Amino acid sequence: MPIYKLTAFEQAGEKLLDESIEAKSDQEAKQLAETMLTEKDLLNKTHRLVSPDGKLLLFHV
Repeated sequence: MPIYKLTAFEQAGEKLLDESIEAKSDQEAKQLAETMLTEKDLLNKTHRLVSPDGKLLLFHV
């Protein structure tokens, strides 16, 4: 199963989250990432989700 990379940061650059997510598709990875960000109260922080081939799937500043 492909591995996606989810990271979240403070505006000053401090890394708050650095997780690998296994998912069958880009859509499943996005759903898992949004759930994880919501549970950790990081949805409104700067975050990104990148696919195994380098495609940016989620990005929030």
